[in-house]
Amino acid sequence: MKVYRAIALLTLLALLSPLFAQQTTAPNGEGTARRARLSKSNEIAEVEQSFAEALSLVEANYVDGARLNYNNLIKSSIIGMLRSLDPHSNYYDRKEFEELRNDQRSEYFGIGASIVDRRVGDQVDTYILATFENSPAALAGLRFGDRIVAVDGQPMHGRPSAEVRDRIRGPRGTVVKLTVERAATGRIETVEITRDAVPQPSVPDAYVIRPGVGYIDMTRGFNVTTADELEEALEKLHQRGVTGLILDLRNNPGGFLDQAIRVAEKFLSDGQVILTQKGRNFTADRTYRATNGSPDTTPLVILINRGTASASEIVAGAMQDHDRALIVGENSFGKGLVQSIIPLDYGAGLTLTSAKYYTPSGRLIQRDYTNSSYYDYITRGGVGNQDEETTINQTPTGPESHTDTGRPVYGGGGIMPDELVKPRLIKPEQQRLIDPIFAFVRELVNGRIAGFESYKVQRPIEYNHELQPTDFPVTDALYEAFKSFVNKSPAYKNLSTLVDANQDFVRRQLRYDIITAAYGTVTATRVYILDDPQVLKAIELLPRARELAMAARNRTPRQKSFE
Repeated sequence: MKVYRAIALLTLLALLSPLFAQQTTAPNGEGTARRARLSKSNEIAEVEQSFAEALSLVEANYVDGARLNYNNLIKSSIIGMLRSLDPHSNYYDRKEFEELRNDQRSEYFGIGASIVDRRVGDQVDTYILATFENSPAALAGLRFGDRIVAVDGQPMHGRPSAEVRDRIRGPRGTVVKLTVERAATGRIETVEITRDAVPQPSVPDAYVIRPGVGYIDMTRGFNVTTADELEEALEKLHQRGVTGLILDLRNNPGGFLDQAIRVAEKFLSDGQVILTQKGRNFTADRTYRATNGSPDTTPLVILINRGTASASEIVAGAMQDHDRALIVGENSFGKGLVQSIIPLDYGAGLTLTSAKYYTPSGRLIQRDYTNSSYYDYITRGGVGNQDEETTINQTPTGPESHTDTGRPVYGGGGIMPDELVKPRLIKPEQQRLIDPIFAFVRELVNGRIAGFESYKVQRPIEYNHELQPTDFPVTDALYEAFKSFVNKSPAYKNLSTLVDANQDFVRRQLRYDIITAAYGTVTATRVYILDDPQVLKAIELLPRARELAMAARNRTPRQKSFE
């Protein structure tokens, strides 16, 4: 226990020291600075003593003191300290920090499969939804609907898919034994799969959504390869003759600042400001400008929502301030703080807010967090908030700025879109229909629904398929077959009244699951996008985006000043 206590104190002090020990200068010179340093040293000593006393009291008196988890005690102490600064400074233990690093590398180590929790009949289990191209899972022959029975001999029945995922992931080159019930045959098989690096592209898809209109999916974050992936997507779409672009940044949580700058400058003229960063002292102050002599001038609409944060807000803010794009959707999250990623001993790490950033017009978009809990701050601004009525009409409370053409824009509450469009959300009763839809499609693609043999998918996923309207359409006959399946199933018949009341959702979800089985999750996502109300509005507004960008090019950009 003494060893754990020593580690706890040393870890806490290692974090406190740089926070307390910033040198202070004053008119009285070195004497004042020396006294300030001594005062802060005394504060550190007091914190050390208080922490040691508190830990000793816990060890001696807490009812379960003999079973203390010292890692959790240390972790919660550090997180509590950082959260008193702002909601975005955070501590990560070894496992969490490694996951953070993997996300930034656009890869993780595992088998390369999407898994989900689904109730099939009266049991909730984890199922394979799809495998990724050339992944270990694909090479092992895993298919849509295969049930994961055990991982390395440990039963997984009733376990949440997040726990199953953590057990499947592991160091590269190691072997995991997966026991699965094959959806096609019902046989129980154990397959040995060697874990490998699994790519997680940050631009998973780009395609022509309407004649002349290109859609780019950038919903996954800004990682080390984002700008290069965007360049490839743009080249692909221009080869197909697009004359307008939709960049989807909804639910994009952000990531690397340098990647946001590289993405923004693909569309901005040489010398245009992307953002200004201001830190605690002048050494952190910097203005970032585009360095692109031949920017892409294709008319652009950007989609954002309450899950659009950080680096993705940098891109949206720069495009809006320079009138380079129209912004459509909901207010973004409102994160105007920049974090430095700092590795610690023993593989842990933290993110510490080191600067604020301002959009080209001078806006600080950071949402106020001083009078709300961490939970309220995250959930009310994030994608988890399902109350669109309160979010869709929210107006930023910060000062007014102006775009290059003089349009008013505001700080203090994220990026407010030029066109507010409500999202299409999944209602609770629709969520209840996802399980029977999955169960039905599992039977359908394995040829067990009479009269629909053409929907049988007994082959590996056909990746990179260009989805066509004729691919597995949900006909009236197929819809009626699903209704019959629900009515005859003891596990689902109580949901039968919900089917017709949510027919559009049912048809869309049926096709999504079928396309997932045949072509994978990336192609299946197009099923949701094709009739998404925010996407349809973006297509409608492309002519206006073209006019706005032309007007901006004919004006001299305003010079901005910062407080």
